[in-house]
Amino acid sequence: MKDYFAFNLKPQRFITVWILFLVLFMVPYVYFVLNIKNIIQPHQTSTILEFYGILVLIIVLSYAMIFYMVKLTIEGIEFKGESFVFEGTFGQFIGKFILGLFLTIITLGIYSPWFITKMQKFFVDNTSHDSNNLIFGGTAGKLFKIMFFATFLPIMALIIVLVSIQIKTGSYDQKTVGYYTNLITFVILIPYLYYLYKWMVNVTFKDYIIHWETSFWNSFGKILLEIFLSVITIGIYYPYARLRLYKYFVDRTFANSENSRRGFGYELEPQKDFLYIWGQILLTIITLGIYYPWAYCNITGRILSKTYTEQIVEE
Repeated sequence: MKDYFAFNLKPQRFITVWILFLVLFMVPYVYFVLNIKNIIQPHQTSTILEFYGILVLIIVLSYAMIFYMVKLTIEGIEFKGESFVFEGTFGQFIGKFILGLFLTIITLGIYSPWFITKMQKFFVDNTSHDSNNLIFGGTAGKLFKIMFFATFLPIMALIIVLVSIQIKTGSYDQKTVGYYTNLITFVILIPYLYYLYKWMVNVTFKDYIIHWETSFWNSFGKILLEIFLSVITIGIYYPYARLRLYKYFVDRTFANSENSRRGFGYELEPQKDFLYIWGQILLTIITLGIYYPWAYCNITGRILSKTYTEQIVEE
């Protein structure tokens, strides 16, 4: 028997937060973009302080929006007639965020795995369903290895190769270097995203451990194909690519306990889902973003209503 999720967040709850975000975030952001040349003036302390002040304000406001979006989304999810509960507060979140951001900056990014882990644990560990808390199992040490081997080392190798070619040939073709840099960076990004999301899907609920059961090369090929199709269709295919990747990984997500095993799944309706999502996107575009709360709730509701979990009977 399949047990389906549901999403009961109403756009009316979201619209206030969205309007505040548009006003408080977009105003300083637009000012920053339009005046960046005037703001960045060498040897002028006042302009440097203004630059970093606006930049920090934009970052804090954007993450404040993320906090409330995640909070409302979690509380809008329903399973077996019971809504999820999120008990984290904005004060707790912003304190962790500012400290983590500061430590990441002064350590030149080395602290970022610990920062990301603490943010992930904050949202997961403060979520519960039917009085049972979720517990995030990912560690900062493992994330550090992922970031080091999947991004830092390949990028350093790329830099060494490009510098060696330049020294050997004695010339520097900016277009050629830029092309190969973007291509290799794109290929590097896929393994990083794969291992990052696999690291994120490590949650304990009751006596179940929720995780992915995926193989790297099959997943790599799947992600590469969907991104390629999105690029050659100039983004038109992108919403469908996201749905296909969502189904691919949801279908490979399992909840295991000592005595039980449950699988997850998503019932994709290719043409209907594609047209529905694009309809919501177009309404958001033509209303200059005002329709976004409705689009978000409608799309999320449609996807979750077709996402399910079911008991797996071992043969």
